[in-house]
Amino acid sequence: MIFEKDKVLAMCKEFSKNTLMETLSIEFIDCGPDFLVAKMPVTPTVHQPMGLLHGGASVALAESVGSAASIFFADPTKFEVRGIEISANHVKAKRNGEVTATARMLHQGKSIHLWEIKICDESGQLISICKLTNMIIPKRAQ
Repeated sequence: MIFEKDKVLAMCKEFSKNTLMETLSIEFIDCGPDFLVAKMPVTPTVHQPMGLLHGGASVALAESVGSAASIFFADPTKFEVRGIEISANHVKAKRNGEVTATARMLHQGKSIHLWEIKICDESGQLISICKLTNMIIPKRAQ
C-alpha cells in the first residue's frame, strides 16, 4: 500500500457525506501507515439523558474510524469491509468538548482485521477503549 495522507483524508471526507459520520459531525483528521484518527464534538446531540456522552455515540465513532481504516488495507475496487463485532469499555464520562478516536491494527489477515480504538478527551485522558473486528469480503457486482 502506498500511503498518501492527504489523499486518505480526502477519501474519508468524501465517503462520510450523507452518512452517520456526517450526522454525528465525525471528522477524519490524521492518519499514517498503521493508524487513522477521527474526532467528534461532544454536544447535547450525542448525550444520553443525564447529559453525558452516550456510549452508543462512542461506539459509532469507534466503528466509523476502525472500518474506514480497514478500507486502506483492502483494495476498495475489489473488497468491502463489514464490521462483525465491536466491544467497548467506557472508563470516563465526558459532558462537552470533543473526543478523538485513534484506530490501530492489532491483526491484519486476508479476511479479518482486528482494531483497537482508543477514544480520548482533549488532554489525552482515556474515555473509552474499543475492539473492532472487520470482515473483508469480495465486492459484489451492483
